[in-house]
Amino acid sequence: MSYVVLQLIAAFIGTSAFSVLFSVPKKYYLHCGFVGSIGWAVYLAVNLNFHRPIIATFMTSLVLTVVSRYLSVQYKATTTMFLLCGIFTIVPGAWIYYTAYYGIIGNETEAIRKGFESIKLALSIGMGIGVAYSISPKVFGWKKSADVWREDKE
Repeated sequence: MSYVVLQLIAAFIGTSAFSVLFSVPKKYYLHCGFVGSIGWAVYLAVNLNFHRPIIATFMTSLVLTVVSRYLSVQYKATTTMFLLCGIFTIVPGAWIYYTAYYGIIGNETEAIRKGFESIKLALSIGMGIGVAYSISPKVFGWKKSADVWREDKE
């Protein structure tokens, strides 16, 4: 198997395992794993073409949000359940770890650099989600709409 396929399988397993920890209903474990694999595939593809983790993270969070919105409408579940499990693969955990590590060993310059990179990645996740939520469901041709998107909801 190729290295990319192994990464996608690992993303599927990791995201499915996180969905167990996140108390997702059992019937959605595979869906959450699928969302995580999609997210990691998008991240790898965009990062391969642009060589910019910030762009890859933004595009991945945008795609994950759209996929999560679609699944939430199809399965009458919350978008957050799919989105949080899917975003698990792109959270800048290593960058945050290295920020703390370099801060502890006294390398302030590297700690600031890693910390700034962590903040940029976190902001790109938030911006991707924001952009994806600003897209109307009608753009996708979805006939159904979740209650959270209805303006007449009281």
